[in-house]
Amino acid sequence: MRAGSGRRSHRRRGRPARGRRGSRRRRGCRLRLRSGSAWAQLGFNRLTAAPAGYRLAVVQPEASFDQLLETLKRSSAALREAGVPFVLGGGVAIWARGGPETEHDLDFFVKPEDAERALQVLAEAGLRPEKPPEGWLYKAWDEGVLVDLIFDPTGVTVDDAFIEGAGETEVHAVKMRVLRPEDVLVTKLLALKEHSLDYESLLETARAVREQIDWDEVRRRTEHSPFAKAFLTLVDELEVSS
Repeated sequence: MRAGSGRRSHRRRGRPARGRRGSRRRRGCRLRLRSGSAWAQLGFNRLTAAPAGYRLAVVQPEASFDQLLETLKRSSAALREAGVPFVLGGGVAIWARGGPETEHDLDFFVKPEDAERALQVLAEAGLRPEKPPEGWLYKAWDEGVLVDLIFDPTGVTVDDAFIEGAGETEVHAVKMRVLRPEDVLVTKLLALKEHSLDYESLLETARAVREQIDWDEVRRRTEHSPFAKAFLTLVDELEVSS
């Protein structure tokens, strides 16, 4: 009790005095979007951290296979007319050799010295260019279709010999160089990391073109990768490689 006050203070020690109403700021807020709202329909469905604070991120819808093929025709024609050598890889290369349809991105392999020019050509054709921090590929967006320009893949050197070693195949009524199944499998196997193991899609690829694959070559070129060894053991046990 303070001298002369006649009252006992009920304020707890260590607790700051509450100021006037409205003087304390809320430390956070939550943005909720109803599923039927205009913003939600436009794809604004999550907050993504950005250096300057927060921004609304638009989620790209997954492209259909028909959209993928249209982008393939458009982008390959632009590269060919500009004189940029390229090879089609990835899931579409497997499809061109009898594999299943894919709704993943398009993979074009280009020489390192042609990568900047290839990205510029696609930008001039109307695609949205992007330079990710990985340092071994560039990207270009055609609406919901992603085109990867790969110039420095793990375990493979993209040079004249690599490009000329890919035979010409007609893909969606357009002739172009298409990666051999062995090269598709090797590049995918060597890209496997401990936290990004996707054996399901690799197994689908292997089953689709099993008779076209030189399995001894794949083993020789990936023998230093434990993840490739594990996959090759799997295809042996499943009798995919026999």
